[in-house]
This record gives sequence, C-alpha cells and structure tokens, in this order.
Amino acid sequence: MEANGHRPAIVITGVSRGIGRALALTAAEAGYNVAGIHRGTDPAVSDELSREIESRGGQAMIMTGDVGVTADVDAAADRVISEWGGIDVWVNNAARLLVRPFTDMADEDWLSLLGSNLLGYIRGARAASRAMIPAGYGRIINVSSVVAEQPPTHMTGYVTAKGGITGFTRALAVELAPFGVTVNAVAPGATETPLNTDSWTEDVRETYRERIPLQRIATPEDIADAILLVASESSRYITGQIIAVDGGLTLNGSVGHQDK
Repeated sequence: MEANGHRPAIVITGVSRGIGRALALTAAEAGYNVAGIHRGTDPAVSDELSREIESRGGQAMIMTGDVGVTADVDAAADRVISEWGGIDVWVNNAARLLVRPFTDMADEDWLSLLGSNLLGYIRGARAASRAMIPAGYGRIINVSSVVAEQPPTHMTGYVTAKGGITGFTRALAVELAPFGVTVNAVAPGATETPLNTDSWTEDVRETYRERIPLQRIATPEDIADAILLVASESSRYITGQIIAVDGGLTLNGSVGHQDK
C-alpha cells in the first residue's frame, strides 16, 4: 500500500463503533492513515481509537462532529487535506436507525433521519470530491443496506434513505468518472453492530440465521474487508455499483419445497 513513503488517507464517518471502528482498524493494518468523524462527546473514545490505529501502523486523526452539519464535515475534510496532503478514500458510514410506524413519523423525524442518513452522505461525498477531482484520483464508498431491496416493516424512513443512496451513488459515479474518481456502495445484510442492538431480539437473530445461506450474521469485520476491497486498486474499473455483502440473504427464495 505504501509507495514513495506515502501512506494513503482514508476518512470514515461514524468511526467510533460498529462497521466504522472495524474499518478503521483494518485499514490501519492494510497501510492507510485513518481519519474519522463521530458524534461522541467523550474524548477518551477518540484517544483510545487513535491509540489502536497507531498500534497497527497508521497515523490517526479522530475528530468529533455531526454529518448532519455541513461545517463539521467540511472542517474534517479540510484538516485531513492540510495535514496529510489529500484524501484517497472517503467512506460514508454514519447513520442512525429509527423503527417506527410510517403514520407516526412527524416531519421532524423525516428531516432528522434523512439529514444524517442521506444528506450526510451527500455532504461527505461533496467534501471528498473537492479534494479528489484536482488530484485526479479517489474512491468514494457509501455504506448502504440490503433493506433497500428487502424492506422490513416500520423502517420506511431508514429504507427511503438507503434507497436514495443507490440513486446518489450511481449518478455521482457517472459525474466523477472522467476525473478518475470511482463511487460505489457496499450494502451489508444482517450485521451485528450497536445500531441493531436495541431493535433485535434473539428471535430476530435466529430468523436471520435461518434465512442466510451462509448461516451466520455478519461481523463488522466482514463488511470492513469488503469496503477495503472496493477501495483497492483491484477494483479500479468498478464504479456505480451497489455491492451486497449479505451472506446470500437477498438470494434466498427457499420456502420449504419438498423433494419428490
């Protein structure tokens, strides 16, 4: 990964836990300097993650901020560019989950959810693009979800945001391709993250295990590895794609037919 003394820079939103944290550590081991933004207010969280990244060989730049605030996103990008000279990979990962019947969702619920889960991705990609276009190189990766194809009940807002990410990814890929920038989305299936802790029961987990052909729920590291694959030079000719990383969940149409 390192060439001419240069370690590429990856920026990860929602870096402090779940997929974001796993990606930060995996990326450091793979040769990246790792920057990230998260909403936490405890400085110990950033300090601990920074130490873990540095123990794996990368420089760390962990910042607090809200992807729902344009100034926070732009400030993070500006600092990475100023201190490390550019942004090679930007991963839009920060999201929040809302499980609520559609008819109970007020305008404020929609504005809050879309402000982070969709507009937050737009803010991140815009900040990254402004650095990547002049450099003639970059990877923008959006963490989506297979719920865009298999919507659960009472998650209309979340699913709407993920569906929007699909259109955004495809359109931006066309626009940025002439500048050497690829744009793709990685769509996890069922993944054991803190985001799902409050909404999953053990019955939900067991249902997923029964439906997933690989017979297990993904770990954050499973998704992190897929993101780094898309970020790598091996994926240089891939752009505008929504790549499901779901253990076969969305393929499984088995309903219990009996052999004859």
